[in-house]
Amino acid sequence: MLVGKTALITGGSSGIGLATAELFLSKGAQIAILGRSKEKLDLARAALGGNVLAIQGDVASHGDLARVRDELERHFGGLDILFANAGLAYATPLATTNEAAYTQLMDVNVKGVFFTVQAVLPLLREGSSVILNTSWLNQVGSPGRAVLSASKAAVRSFARTMSAELLERKIRVNAISPGSIETPIHRGKNESDEAFRAYTERVGTQVPLGRMGRPDEIAAAVLFLASDASSYVLGAEIVVDGGRTEL
Repeated sequence: MLVGKTALITGGSSGIGLATAELFLSKGAQIAILGRSKEKLDLARAALGGNVLAIQGDVASHGDLARVRDELERHFGGLDILFANAGLAYATPLATTNEAAYTQLMDVNVKGVFFTVQAVLPLLREGSSVILNTSWLNQVGSPGRAVLSASKAAVRSFARTMSAELLERKIRVNAISPGSIETPIHRGKNESDEAFRAYTERVGTQVPLGRMGRPDEIAAAVLFLASDASSYVLGAEIVVDGGRTEL
């Protein structure tokens, strides 16, 4: 399905990004993963095996993104798929969120996505697929998540505006909108397995399907958007949330 294709996955060292990397590899793609932690990147590369390009960098850094572009050009020549997956998620209550938290979320979730696409744009081949990771939160009013939700709504908007801007190059831009997924982003530092399991069970009761989602369930939707199977899908959002925004 992806034989001969090259792909960059940001936030590729864990969670949804790592699951997508595994799936892309199984479908024949050459992949690069980008992450901030060298330790996590090393573990991910060991788990993935094969010829995986692991790049340490921060999507909020223009200098890092320029270096990423250079490494991709050197190793792949060009790019067929971009999954802009890197992001942060934490509570942002209206009464207590400070400027530092606001800036960090917007820098990674909004600025990071925009400038990731900009950085690799010269490498994207005609007919490439760009997938942006947003969230079910862009569709609902969830208390205590104003800044996080707004950042994801901006990413949803990017899928439309970038699609319109890149039409002449036949580059498709779409969004994937996960619900509550069992990934490390939801796990507190030093949180025990028992405490995390209790959290996932509690959140799962809020989902019509009765559980949190799995990273591989998001990866399957990303694969659809990355492949020619979605050749007539443009500027769209695929919501994979167990029915949380619909039921």
